[in-house]
Amino acid sequence: MEESNLTVVHEFILMGITSRPGLQAPLFGLFLIIYLVTVLGNLGMIILTKVDHSLQTPMYFFLRHLAVTDLGYSTAVGPKMLVNFVVDQNTISFHFCAAQLAFFLLFIVSELFILSSMSYDRYVAICNPLLYTVIMSQRVCHVLVAIPYLYCTFVSLLVTIKIFTLSFCGYNVISHFYCDCVPLISLLCSDTHDIELIIMTFAAFDLISSLLFVLVSYLLIFIAILRMKSAEGRHKGFLYLWIPPDCTHSVLRDFDIYVHTAQVQSLL
Repeated sequence: MEESNLTVVHEFILMGITSRPGLQAPLFGLFLIIYLVTVLGNLGMIILTKVDHSLQTPMYFFLRHLAVTDLGYSTAVGPKMLVNFVVDQNTISFHFCAAQLAFFLLFIVSELFILSSMSYDRYVAICNPLLYTVIMSQRVCHVLVAIPYLYCTFVSLLVTIKIFTLSFCGYNVISHFYCDCVPLISLLCSDTHDIELIIMTFAAFDLISSLLFVLVSYLLIFIAILRMKSAEGRHKGFLYLWIPPDCTHSVLRDFDIYVHTAQVQSLL
């Protein structure tokens, strides 16, 4: 056991999604299509909201960064997963595994807080429409995006460095199709209490805080809409949750739905 503890791990073997050879080609084709749709959809949203002057609003600013995070964690996992479908041995180097974990954590957690920022944007737009342009200034929008990126970079580096500076046993098979925290922790020979506590603490904080922020924002929105006296006002309020008033192109709404569908597909 002591000799195994001293074994230096230079690479890991990913178990992949399936070990059945007959499913490799169909799954490769399926996930290739899903990944291409995700990449094209998110790149299209990023470019469209950047170059179209009619989309220079806070809502589309946040939507652009939502597309960036979705593209980020999809690319952190997708290409390597696709390669593993066509190679004989699904290996990943020690440093590439660390990089994959770091980027995946960075983008997946950032998405949670950007969704929270989007809910705050809708709250201000509906509950404080006269002060909307003042409250949701360009500077505020950049702060609402910069803080999640900086915080998530800190969390990502903390977790990744903590895991990969501990000692791995000789067994290097990861029971997953990418490098994730839980499968990697199971391969450690060192005491994992500290890293498990760190992961559980940050995971609970990230999920609960972002979820509560979204729920409270939309609860206040619904209360404000229900207090409107006219049915037409309530109808416009619910519609305003998703469609900004300055968007006159129906194709943009379809494109918005298209990108969100791609995001759901990328998680499958």
